[in-house]
Amino acid sequence: MPAFEGLSIGALARRTGLAVSAIRYYETQGLITPWRNPGGQRRYQKADIRRLSFVMIAQQFGLTLPEIRQVLSGLPGNRTPTPQDWKKISKSLRSHLDQRIDTLTRLRDNLDGCIGCGCLSLPKCALYNPDDRAKSYGSGPRYLMGDAPDAGSVE
Repeated sequence: MPAFEGLSIGALARRTGLAVSAIRYYETQGLITPWRNPGGQRRYQKADIRRLSFVMIAQQFGLTLPEIRQVLSGLPGNRTPTPQDWKKISKSLRSHLDQRIDTLTRLRDNLDGCIGCGCLSLPKCALYNPDDRAKSYGSGPRYLMGDAPDAGSVE
């Protein structure tokens, strides 16, 4: 158990802006690990403020909770992360963010004239997928995810 009193769940909620229920949920997801004081109340480290702030930011970047948990597993659990810790994390996330930006840019550019037009069966459409060729790339909207219509094999 840490030597200091620790933060109550209410104090952590006030500091992060998260609901108590969200903090408990993130705890069940293994993103933070409180301890119990002699009265059985959860207590959190000051480092958990930054960890939860990172969770909120990473979700805005499009990371899933399992991806966030993996990133946080590289941080020390018993101290506040240093600037070097965060620099290492930001370096590892740069590629993910670049891919996300590329995907969002493609979505924006391909959907500008497409929303509501009903042309998904016309060859001029950027999303056109004759004979379901895109299924060879995997599930999801493959062309919007970056697969080129001529890159896969026709089944």
